Amino acid sequence: MAQVAIIIFLLAAVMAPLLALAELPRVEHPPHRYGSLNVLAVGDWGRRGQLNQTLVAKQMGIIGKRMNIDFVVNVGDNFYDNGLTGVDDKAFEESFTNIYTAKSLQKPWYTSNEMLFPSLLNYGFASFLGNHDYRGDALAQLSPVLRQLDRRWICKKSFVVNADVADFIFVDTTPFVLKYWNEPKNNKYDWREVAPRESYIANLLKDIDSALKQSTATWKIVVGHHAIRSVSEHGDTEELIEQLLPILKANEVDLYINGHDHCLEHISSRDSPIQYLTSGGGSKAWRGIFTPNSDKLEFFYDGQGFMSLRLSKAELHLAFYDVDGKVLHKWGHTKPVQYY
Repeated sequence: MAQVAIIIFLLAAVMAPLLALAELPRVEHPPHRYGSLNVLAVGDWGRRGQLNQTLVAKQMGIIGKRMNIDFVVNVGDNFYDNGLTGVDDKAFEESFTNIYTAKSLQKPWYTSNEMLFPSLLNYGFASFLGNHDYRGDALAQLSPVLRQLDRRWICKKSFVVNADVADFIFVDTTPFVLKYWNEPKNNKYDWREVAPRESYIANLLKDIDSALKQSTATWKIVVGHHAIRSVSEHGDTEELIEQLLPILKANEVDLYINGHDHCLEHISSRDSPIQYLTSGGGSKAWRGIFTPNSDKLEFFYDGQGFMSLRLSKAELHLAFYDVDGKVLHKWGHTKPVQYY
């Protein structure tokens, strides 16, 4: 027993520094030749083309071509109502491959684990999980098997995309929400590789803070499935306000992009530079609920659509579109150019 105890102690001593050095996977996205970055963002879409998903996808293709986009930010809830049943679930092709067919949406992407999948370095559809995805086989969406079916599909829980003028930090927000653990109702959540909740969240918050502190990009953008601030059905996510938001404010994050609420929103923080952007109109919408919060509401549309971002060293421009491609809202911001 003494020998076993010594071995366990030595293993703990060896592993502790390695765990302390753990950080979010990073992807280097090469700069655009014009020094800019063009991106679309959409979420809450996976309904086999129904409830206007195909119309939103069509307009994404049109706007994507017009902007010559670099990639798409997918904010989760990829397959309704209960994620995928496994890697052979036809919902993957019926809700993704067969829907987002426009040439402009077949853009280069970069996996956050590129050394494991070198043949997929130049193509992918970077995704992460929403709460509905956790109700199915969550690990199936992370499986490389899906990449064999559609080489665009890259799905991770949390990771960083270093895109020259901007750093995108993707955050797995579903485990933060306590009711999914304590009051799941008739839903079953796949917490493999997540439980225990407390240590998972504590480590993730450290990694997010570290990634933001290391960032030298002009624009710091955090992406999550759940809203921090929202005036629609789900409203503010208190767990994110308490645990994640202080880190974003301390590191002067510019944008927080999310889905979850099936609408389009732009809310400005009253005590920080953060712009809260909801792009959850990928399919089902029109909830008919509006509850103001304490921050400044710039724009709210209770319908389907998506958003775009144009980023350069000095300027940021965002726009929201409906299912007809009509621009519903625009906003811009500038920063002084930093020379090193």
